[in-house]
Amino acid sequence: MTDEIGSHPLAVLDDLLGVEVADAVDDGIGPVAFYGRCSTEDNQDPDTSHGWQLGNAQKFVEPLGGVVDAEYFDVGQSRSVPWERREAASQLLAALKDPNRRWKAVVVGKGTRCWFGNQFSLIAPKFAAYGVELWVPELGGRFDERNPSHKMLMSVLGGMSESERQHVQARVRAAMDAQVLNEGRHQGGRAPYGYVVADGGPHPNPRKAAEGYRLKVLAVDEAAADAVRRIFRDYLNDMGDRAIANALNRDGIPCPSAKRPDQNRHRLADGWQASTVRAILENPRYTGYAIFGRWTKHETLLDPDDVAAGNVTRFRRSSPDRIVRSRKPAHPEIVSVEEFTQAQLLRRSRSAGGNRGIAKLKRTRDKGTRRYLLRGMARCGFCGRKMHGAVIRKHETYYRCLARSLAPGSEALAEHPRTVNLREADVLEPLNTWIGRLFAPTNVDRTVAALLGSQAEPSTRSGPKDALKKKLTDATTRLRRLQGAVEAGADPAALVDAINTAQAERAAAQAELDGAPDARTLTDGEIYAMIDALGDVGSALADGKPETLSKVYDSLQLRLKYEPHARVVEATISPRVVSVRVRGGT
Repeated sequence: MTDEIGSHPLAVLDDLLGVEVADAVDDGIGPVAFYGRCSTEDNQDPDTSHGWQLGNAQKFVEPLGGVVDAEYFDVGQSRSVPWERREAASQLLAALKDPNRRWKAVVVGKGTRCWFGNQFSLIAPKFAAYGVELWVPELGGRFDERNPSHKMLMSVLGGMSESERQHVQARVRAAMDAQVLNEGRHQGGRAPYGYVVADGGPHPNPRKAAEGYRLKVLAVDEAAADAVRRIFRDYLNDMGDRAIANALNRDGIPCPSAKRPDQNRHRLADGWQASTVRAILENPRYTGYAIFGRWTKHETLLDPDDVAAGNVTRFRRSSPDRIVRSRKPAHPEIVSVEEFTQAQLLRRSRSAGGNRGIAKLKRTRDKGTRRYLLRGMARCGFCGRKMHGAVIRKHETYYRCLARSLAPGSEALAEHPRTVNLREADVLEPLNTWIGRLFAPTNVDRTVAALLGSQAEPSTRSGPKDALKKKLTDATTRLRRLQGAVEAGADPAALVDAINTAQAERAAAQAELDGAPDARTLTDGEIYAMIDALGDVGSALADGKPETLSKVYDSLQLRLKYEPHARVVEATISPRVVSVRVRGGT
């Protein structure tokens, strides 16, 4: 028996127990992938942020034999956005599934930059499933999922990241509130119609003043200010929003988007609308006092049934306690405080009068029990504008486009009839028949093929990258024009602010263009899954209930174009996966 054990009894015992003892390996961590993130909303320099985060990661893993083999870095992405919706982070998660990747571990430069709230607990199992280690500087080493202390520390780290972001937001908002309250400082953004942004002297912050920044103030644009005064005067003389808009169009007064098209590229510049008049009547900055915080960002769940999908940012009206007004006038007034107050009291009194008061105020009723199934979906073939719902001819529902609401001199007026009417009942039956045929089981394959083919067709609408390219071209052209003026003998000191602004806009446009994602096409499997998610379209159409039909039309993103001369309605659907753009964050 002793001879069988020999000189290595422990080895014999391990053999009996079936224990395999791994040989010591001293090759180090090996190739690793680096992930980092920075935000551009708080004026971070992406190159500098990338440099110090990568440097921290390298100092952390190089003594342990780690070498950064791949880099994933998000720019302009809020830390509150889940990894699946960040561009570089989603690429990193996709790379986990690649069996040919060189790296076996991921290192970050700073944990609070990468994870927020409970994000780490949702991401870590994915890395463990593919055998990829996570190295976090705050842990001092590799994350061990079996170590309860590590899990607790990463949970605390996510809470610290969330707390840091909230503290930054609170400090910035408190500072801006104080600047408006005590100094009446203009906080940036587009100047209201009737004002222009002017130079207000050296910036009060010494560091920014040394860097060439100037204080911006609001100055009166007299031509536009006269239109603002006229709007308030006409409103106090019992004219409604739409009546005022029609009168301004008849007199050829340019609307805000036509007055300053460079600041209103998202508008059509097609004349005054009732909503434009309403926005001017409700803007208290025309009194000469600085007002801040009337609108604020709210984060709402992208999908209430899937909290892990994260939030999206929406602008909403603030509660009265969040609005700040300067103690003294901050810029020249266009209307007096008394006149503005009278307009607001009159607006409230008319609104409180029920439907009769609302109709008197706006010259149209915007609330009722009737459901317009095609609201916002039908467009006029002459002018391309959305047709509005109306009840005419024995209480039947129509969609109308009125020529009188077009701006005088519009090209569409040459051929536009006085009224374009589309009867809803004439559209619904053939429309539902067409949709039902598309999604019938016998035609699903043909529908999927058509949707796949439509992705390859060039879009007639300019995408986000086209808008960014135009923005970059405009900034470059303006900069060259200013430089040419200097070469022609203009005083450089007088143009330094304009040149600095043009350079900053060009750099920002280039950064946005570099970070803009390419358009993504769907596979046939994704389209089949998307159609399955719509449910039984045929049964929903046969149900015939207005609320059911509205849900079907919305989910299919139905669009209609009515050609009155041919009496033809062109219908298109474009079901797609929800795509969300996220604003930058801290």
